[in-house]
Amino acid sequence: MTVVWINGAFGAGKTTTARELIELIPNSTLFDPEVIGGALTHLLPPKHLAEVGDFQDLPIWRRLVIDTAAAMLAELGGTLVVPMTLLRQEYRDEIFGGLAARRIAVRHILLAPAETILRERIAGREVPPDPPDGELRIRQWSYDHIEPYRTALASWLTADAHPIDTSSLTPYQTAARIAEAVGDGSVPACEIVQTPEPTAETLAAGVLLFDERDRVLLVDPTYKAGWEFPGGVVEPGEAPARAGMREVVEETGIRLQDVPSLLVVDWEPPAPPGFGGLRLLFDGGRLDSAEAGRLLLPGPELRDWRFVTEEEAADLLPPVRYERLRWALRARERGAALYLEAGVPVG
Repeated sequence: MTVVWINGAFGAGKTTTARELIELIPNSTLFDPEVIGGALTHLLPPKHLAEVGDFQDLPIWRRLVIDTAAAMLAELGGTLVVPMTLLRQEYRDEIFGGLAARRIAVRHILLAPAETILRERIAGREVPPDPPDGELRIRQWSYDHIEPYRTALASWLTADAHPIDTSSLTPYQTAARIAEAVGDGSVPACEIVQTPEPTAETLAAGVLLFDERDRVLLVDPTYKAGWEFPGGVVEPGEAPARAGMREVVEETGIRLQDVPSLLVVDWEPPAPPGFGGLRLLFDGGRLDSAEAGRLLLPGPELRDWRFVTEEEAADLLPPVRYERLRWALRARERGAALYLEAGVPVG
């Protein structure tokens, strides 16, 4: 099962090209995530919707895009063609990572006309007249997102997606180029770590690593949203501390010489769609400046990493994860491990 994701600025011709493409790729189906946004207007309270300016900023939108694409492929098989602008790398990673977790390969295409051509196409774009100011608002939305598109183009988008200059191409010609590139392997599957979604409670081990100023290392994984500690799920038959050491090597390139000591055991309750389970944090010790300098640059598994103070971590970690860190730091100070339930000490 494959997804061909057609990215590009608003007004670049993604949807028109996608309609042409499904005629050229056998057993392919069009899935436009705009329908998810339309459905949310009927599912969520207006007050909640008014708090965001873009459906993509809603976690439920990103989750439903993943789940709907996976469900369509499970029902129909073949290839799903998805025309949708993604300009925030963390949203791209979350969605593509969610698909990869379901063993769905994503081939990422970027429609990249010259900006002058893009502006001409926005000006001549056919848009529905309802509501009365709808045409003006849709055009202005497209113009307003040219700058974020430029920013993404200059940072990560061109390195991540297969670009096609559509300045002088019709939608059919563009679709033919995409079909050819997908067919001959010119567009490889995106390098997103395939972390299968759990089907039951899991045991996970994280490792806290510190720099010479006692700041703790946090990482930003590509395969899920939010900052984390180095670590991951313990494999069957694997000792938790050894699992943490393995994950540290895989994610950062740092090989710990000693088995880390336990700081906290935290029971995470199930919160659908998650199943919860036990979360262990270990003390990996302090890295000297030479070891810290050997940290791998972000690759397929990591978007970013940084050493942070406890206060800075509060702005990066989800609340329960931050509480886990906070109590782990207290356990490190006291030299005694703590047992937590949902981030709260018990006993």
